Amino acid sequence: MLDPEPDVPRTETFAQTFSIRYDYPVHFTRDLFDPRNPCLRQVLMPGPLARPQRLAVFIDEGVTIAWPQLAGRITDYGAAHAAAMELVGDIVIVPGGEAVKNQHDCVEAVLKDLSARHIDRQSYALAIGGGAVLDAVGFAAAIFHRGVRHVRCPTTVLAQSDSGVGVKNGINAFGLKNLLGTFAPPFAVINDQAFLDVLPARDKRAGMAEAVKVALIRDGAFFDWIERKAAALAAFEPNALKTLVRRCARLHMRQIASGGDPFESGSARPLDFGHWSAHKLETLTRHTLRHGEAVAIGIALDSRYSVLAGLLPEGEDTRIVRLLQALGFTLWDDALDLRDGSGRRRIIAGIGDFQEHLGGELTITLLAAIGLGVEVHAMDDERIERAIAWLKARAR
Repeated sequence: MLDPEPDVPRTETFAQTFSIRYDYPVHFTRDLFDPRNPCLRQVLMPGPLARPQRLAVFIDEGVTIAWPQLAGRITDYGAAHAAAMELVGDIVIVPGGEAVKNQHDCVEAVLKDLSARHIDRQSYALAIGGGAVLDAVGFAAAIFHRGVRHVRCPTTVLAQSDSGVGVKNGINAFGLKNLLGTFAPPFAVINDQAFLDVLPARDKRAGMAEAVKVALIRDGAFFDWIERKAAALAAFEPNALKTLVRRCARLHMRQIASGGDPFESGSARPLDFGHWSAHKLETLTRHTLRHGEAVAIGIALDSRYSVLAGLLPEGEDTRIVRLLQALGFTLWDDALDLRDGSGRRRIIAGIGDFQEHLGGELTITLLAAIGLGVEVHAMDDERIERAIAWLKARAR
């Protein structure tokens, strides 16, 4: 008698579903490290706790050059609030700008410092600096012990109004921007306007590009306000700058909270209008262009492309270029003219890099009107050529 046929193998599937709520405050203040300012103390110790909160502090080297007394002020603040906070070890100075994101030993050094200070998940890593330093220290904090509490203190217009209030961290690798990174919301963000007072003019201006960008795709009334205040902003008038930073930050926060894809699991990056070419320009110029300067060029380029594609009314592109120039941006770089061995402009390779970063269908944000972004899924080389030629004629 034959043995019975064995059971056919089966697959059993059990769905695992859970959700996590993220909450983090974004504070706007002035003179954060004045002992009379309770903001940082309240961030670290929002309620009664039995012991002071342990804190490792990392500062952008460029910030210490602009503000030599800063480290001493932080130490004095810690002493004044010793019941709430304990500064663990010496304050660590890290390279500023893209250097900290390009040199991976910088992130390794931050990880070693966190380990040497025995920072755990109930401790804090405070990063003070521009967007690149926040990115690098945030990345280290996100992977150390699978995530320790990271407090961001952005010191540039760009970081205070855009990247510093977001949920991304990253470093550059293999010639690509932000190839390595994490989605890890900060524990808190503290924007101190006093840092903008000591910021070099070039960095103040560069940060305004992201405000123009978010106004163009999300808030036409904000764009109108920037136009009206262009002279004051170009002169870095403090109240105008304060309003620009806060309004831009709120728009970015609203997109993250309400846009439906805070961790970019889809193929669209609506807040990256003008960025496919900007990221490539940064690489082609070896980061001699600031991020905001490259974004300004990318905005102008994609605004003209939007007109050529029949999306944006003729003349609106000129209006956008005039505003960027009124703010003090130079809207041309010779890297736009670089070509590869086949004669194709090297900047166009940025489209492929942009798509590869998220994968899936190519999705580029263009303009249907001032204040209204629209997504497209193809870019035409010939139109890009015409847009570059148009920009070159007006921007040089």
